[in-house]
Order: sequence, then structure tokens, then C-alpha cells
Amino acid sequence: MSEHRSVYPFTALVGQDQMRLALELNAVNPAIGGVLIRGEKGTAKSTAVRALARLLPELQVVTGCRFGCDPRGDRLCADCLARVAQGERPLPWQPRRMRVVELPINASEDRVVGSIDLEAAIKSGQRRFEPGVLAEANRQILYVDEVNLLDDHIVDVLLDAAAMGVNVVEREGISVWHPSRFILVGTMNPEEGDLRPQLLDRFGLCVDVTGISNVSDRVEIVQRREQFEADPEGFGAAFADSEEEERLRIERAMVALPEVEVARPVLEAIARLSIALEVDGHRADLVARKAAQALAALHGLPRAAISEVAAVAPMVLAHRVRTQPGQRPHDVAEVARRILGES
Repeated sequence: MSEHRSVYPFTALVGQDQMRLALELNAVNPAIGGVLIRGEKGTAKSTAVRALARLLPELQVVTGCRFGCDPRGDRLCADCLARVAQGERPLPWQPRRMRVVELPINASEDRVVGSIDLEAAIKSGQRRFEPGVLAEANRQILYVDEVNLLDDHIVDVLLDAAAMGVNVVEREGISVWHPSRFILVGTMNPEEGDLRPQLLDRFGLCVDVTGISNVSDRVEIVQRREQFEADPEGFGAAFADSEEEERLRIERAMVALPEVEVARPVLEAIARLSIALEVDGHRADLVARKAAQALAALHGLPRAAISEVAAVAPMVLAHRVRTQPGQRPHDVAEVARRILGES
């Protein structure tokens, strides 16, 4: 049985449209800054992440590179730069499928960022670096389950790397860096505690998922799951056409993204919406622009419009809106309809 067939198909998922859309938007443009999925267990969070990985294009990675550098990229690790300087050009490469890298809940900082052998550095002057999870996750999907239970400092490190695309490790005056661009997906159950607002704000998108209450859909979920468990390959084959269609849609959007226009009136509408919701800072405006652009690319459109902003507004803004004690939470979708309808 192939690995491809043993993964539940993305297009076979029932419901959870916002979660699936948020994942696809980050796949099209990882610069959105990741997605936080909040919800109870058993709502297909991890299934959706693994299913998405199977849809994403195969990567070209430099042969022998510990960080999976892109041979065509402009940000190579120090090892690959040294190989280029020594005349190894073009760099040899091999194909690799997109993978889901999971962060252990009890991971130490060294396990996450990597460690420097200080003794070797002092004695021989050599910088021996043992890569961590952020190296393994470069150009992959980094999946962090129960992110709210991680130490705040570890979450900070993850979000810094996601924002900058680089992991920097400094110990006793010795510094090592490597590329670390990844699609960040965090999940959590709010009943087990929340993230600090400062950390919550740094996730590009946030969606809340709940169990499906429609009887027909719940029956469909059970039946599909049983069919998949009984015959994964046959079940995968039944969705092969829809999977290929979705794969091509995402791939086309990734290619088209840089050419999708976001005109000033759309940016002004985003600004009005953030002001109306009293959102602090400008991160929300930046993320809304990137998400609307990615959605337009997914739709095959040459430019983002107000309708794209309205579609992404709840997942961009809901986790950034603060309410005072006793104040009713804003209905972001309703405020978006009112503000954007006036644009």
C-alpha cells in the first residue's frame, strides 16, 4: 500500500470549510503566518493537516543538505553557500514530498532550535551544529498539537522563525543560522487553557472548529471513515479525481500569487474594518491583505476584491478583537458585512 493512499483524502473531509480554507491559504502563501485551529478533539484537525500535505507540490531539495535547501532559492544555508563558493554549481538536487513535521509537546529549546557543541567550538574553533525541529521543518508543514500547553518562550521561538523564515541560534557568543520557512499549524482545545493575547495575535489566521450537528453529515463522516479503514487504497481511488483537481488548483494559485493585484480601495476597506473592530497594531491589516490575495489566487482571479476580504475577515480578525469585561464579543462576520458593504 502506498503512503499516498494511506492518507485520508483532503476532499473526502465533511464540513469544516473554514479550517480547510485556512490551511489552503497558508499553503498558497506561508507568509500569512500560520493558522491556529481551536476546538475539541475528534474534529479532524490532524487529519486535515496530513491530507493537505499530500496535495502540495513535490519539492526540489539540495542533495546532502541537512536543511532541505531549495537549489533555485535565494536563501541557502551556510553549507550550501560554501558548496557554491567552491564551484559546485548548479547544486545537485533530488525530489522530496512535502511532509508534516510534528513538534513533541515536551520538546526542550535545544530540541526545537538545535544545539551548538560549545566544547568543539572552544577547542578547535569549529562550529558544530546539531539541527533541531526548525531545521527539519524547513519547507515543510510544522504541526504543533496542544500549542497552548507549550512554554511561552518555545511558542515565541516558533512564531519568530515562522515570521522571519530563518532560525538563529546563539550560545556564548557563537551564532549559527539556517533557513526555516514552513507552514505553521497549531491546534488547541480552549478548555485546557488559552494562549496569551500577544502570542495569539502572531498567528496569521485562527479558526474555531466544533463537532458537526447535522445528522446526515455525521452519518456521512462515520460511513466514510469506515470505508477508508476497510480499504484505504480503494477509498483513495474513489477521490483521486477530486484530489487531483484540488492539487492543481493549489499549485496554480501558488504560481499566480505574485501577479494577483490588491488595489488601494481594498486596502482601505481592510483598514476601515480593523478600525471599526478596534484591533491593535497593523499585523491584522497585513495578514488580511495576504489572505485576500491568496484567496483570489485560489479562485483564479487577477485581483483581490472586497468579497475576498469579507471571506477571510473572521479568520484574520476574530482572535485579535479584545472585549472588555461584561462586553459582548463582536460578531466579526456581521461587522464585516456592514463595513465592507459600505465600501
